Amino acid sequence: MAPRGAVKLSLNKPTYAVCVVGVETPVDIHSDVPEGTKTFGVSGSSGVEVFTVHGPSQVTKPAGKARWPLDSNTGVFVSVDTASKDLDDLQVKVSYFGSQEGRALGHGVLYLTGVDVSLDVDTRRTGKARKSRTDKKTWYWGPEGYGAILLVNCDKDSPRSRDPDLKHSQLTSLDDLQDMSPMVLSCTGPDDVFRSHKLLLKVSSPDSQRLRVFCARGGTALANYKMVLGPSRLTYQVDRQQGEREIAFHVEGLTFPNAHFPGLVSLSVSLVDTRALSEVALFTDTVVFRMAPWIMTPNTQPPLELYVCSVMDPHGSNEKFLDDMAYLAVKAKCKLVVCPQAENRNDRWIQDEMEFGYVEAPHKSFPVVFDSPRNRGLRDFSYKKILGPDFGYVTQEDQFSGPSSLDSFGNLDVSPPVTVGGREYPLGRVLIGGSFPKSSGRRMARAVRDFLEAQQVQAPVELYSNWLSVGHVDEFLSFVPTSDRKGFRLLLASPSACLKLFEEKKEEGHGEAAQFDGLKHKAKRTINELLADRHLRKDSLHVQKCIDWNREVLKRELGLVESDIVDIPQLFFLKGAYAEAFFPDMVNMVVLGKYLGIPKPYGPLIHGRCCLEERVRALLEPLGLHCVFIDDYLSYHKLLGEIHCGTNVRRRPFDFKWWHMVP
Repeated sequence: MAPRGAVKLSLNKPTYAVCVVGVETPVDIHSDVPEGTKTFGVSGSSGVEVFTVHGPSQVTKPAGKARWPLDSNTGVFVSVDTASKDLDDLQVKVSYFGSQEGRALGHGVLYLTGVDVSLDVDTRRTGKARKSRTDKKTWYWGPEGYGAILLVNCDKDSPRSRDPDLKHSQLTSLDDLQDMSPMVLSCTGPDDVFRSHKLLLKVSSPDSQRLRVFCARGGTALANYKMVLGPSRLTYQVDRQQGEREIAFHVEGLTFPNAHFPGLVSLSVSLVDTRALSEVALFTDTVVFRMAPWIMTPNTQPPLELYVCSVMDPHGSNEKFLDDMAYLAVKAKCKLVVCPQAENRNDRWIQDEMEFGYVEAPHKSFPVVFDSPRNRGLRDFSYKKILGPDFGYVTQEDQFSGPSSLDSFGNLDVSPPVTVGGREYPLGRVLIGGSFPKSSGRRMARAVRDFLEAQQVQAPVELYSNWLSVGHVDEFLSFVPTSDRKGFRLLLASPSACLKLFEEKKEEGHGEAAQFDGLKHKAKRTINELLADRHLRKDSLHVQKCIDWNREVLKRELGLVESDIVDIPQLFFLKGAYAEAFFPDMVNMVVLGKYLGIPKPYGPLIHGRCCLEERVRALLEPLGLHCVFIDDYLSYHKLLGEIHCGTNVRRRPFDFKWWHMVP
């Protein structure tokens, strides 16, 4: 029995067929056979390769060298290696023989026209679409992997537009093409073939909501680019012009990977014979893309921009704080961006509102701001002021529930690159805070958690942060870059380290040195009083247990050892069931390279110097870091936040290419 789709030969007249370059076309040698036939021979003209299949073997036989038994185990396939210059310029001849040697009992002649039809994308990840006959339907991770990549076109290239480019079905700027992935359709062959055959570009219904395809016909001006595939448009009959050999397309992504979309989309082109009563697809070529993930950058990446808000409160403006941030930005050689009060509506918590990351493909990379579901005074800032040319925007919100404190992005962090039990995380791991396992309580919105998980490249770790009033991971941890071989340290707030420090100072005879000395709006507490406060000690030890639980999770999930962790002295107290920092929370710092902007703790003065600041300097400065203590008491600490909560840093992307990893 001939394979499905085989070209049927006739003894009475020639058969004509179109053969796609590089594709094996089956030939039906069994349907029309002379009576008494036992064997057959097959030959092809120059440019045609003939494969004779007998049983499990496939053999290429030069013309006239052998005869084959004509039985059900024997089949013939033909292929061409180049496109024809003229119609029917290639020939295959099958001759049938009886049991006796002698003349052939009959012949079947097949005239072929070779066409080169191929849909190609940047499978080799070089930034350009190149012709390939390899498997384009499969996407492989790793340094030796292959498969094309799509960027979600979430920036806004046209100054006349209010929304991201992905919202428009019409191109609004030629610059927008740079954000799209190239795709090329090869369609070489005699023009007459393409008058009786059509090229049909197709996308599935689900994938049509995840991408758009643009093509320019009649010129390359902005108006010539039309959407040919995308939402509500599943097929496109390609308008091939006479003599045209290649047609360029541009593909944009519309959605990031999420809980319902693993990130892969595909497109196909079919060569369809329109002469039959029911149109027949002779050949289909399919390509697959993976949507580029949104990637966070850790504190160890160099800073590019420092964002901070100008606000006014009952104590006055935060002008001094802005001056301190300007000083740090100059030291770290990064740009300072001040969000004015008119745009932040007196909302200073810019870290809670958004998180900077980036997307990358071989042909393009640009930053993308992730807008949290928090939606307070800064709710419009990232969309109206940051979204722009080569600066994208994304957000995720639960449709059926309002945001909680844990949805703010002070509760979102990422570790530096780590190796855990031999498994590498070259882009680090995302850290979020939630409830204690198997307990009820606050958690980050499922839409955000699912989004972070779906990106695949920074496998999230959920920590226990619900013991805090605000509930953010940045209240008890931070990462800092170091100049040694390890390259970073994890800083953890430590009530035990603080109590131990105070006990040391008491034994040295400094028990009357006072916490909050120099603060006008806070009563002083001596070291003796603090150590004698049973409630404060009990609360801090409870907090230490919560932090220690997280410490073990972080060691296990990030592959850390004790020498990778630095304990920063810090006291907490309970307000109801939840903890708050007793003095400005020093781990809630802004990290700008080796310069650290640390909340000034107003610790006990020993010989005129703050013993808390001195201990932190002793811990961090030998690692190549510079500690700058900044007064944020009234404008930030009293409002249950610190420097990290009130700043945001855009950092340089990783040099490592995410597609080289194996999730």
